[in-house]
Amino acid sequence: MYSLTRPDGFQLSTDPDRLDLDRVHHWLSTDAYWALGRDRATVERAFAGSIGYGVYRPGDGVQVAVARVVTDRVTFAWLSDVYVDREQRGRRLGSWLAGAVRDHLAELGVRRILLSTADAHEVYRRIGFAPVDPGRFMQLDRRAPASVSPVTGKERNGAPPLTVEG
Repeated sequence: MYSLTRPDGFQLSTDPDRLDLDRVHHWLSTDAYWALGRDRATVERAFAGSIGYGVYRPGDGVQVAVARVVTDRVTFAWLSDVYVDREQRGRRLGSWLAGAVRDHLAELGVRRILLSTADAHEVYRRIGFAPVDPGRFMQLDRRAPASVSPVTGKERNGAPPLTVEG
């Protein structure tokens, strides 16, 4: 297991027994644009097959951030599900978490880490990530269309979207 402590007392750990998966599921399924509506069983299975990184608050040890890495632990890693509790944002925990993940994977010998983000490019750029050549990457996406709106976080019921007329 990997662990690290910031000077202000925040702790990072890969101990799977410390992960609060109920809390992680709540964050991802209700507030993370990429995982809205994700069910608890999927979160549990995803973390069981990955390296989970939890960040814990000084004093009470409550989990305040998470990241998940899908990796062979040798050549390649996919950094995903990076989330910092809204009440803890602004403390650079996301940058610290991503940097710690980068460093831990480097210790394992992993030389390529990919990620996808819609809104945190600067966070990752600060720790060495750079855009990739889109002409080289391909995907096979078998996900079902989202049943939850990324705008409202609420179930889509098949009704047309609400509009406001002026």
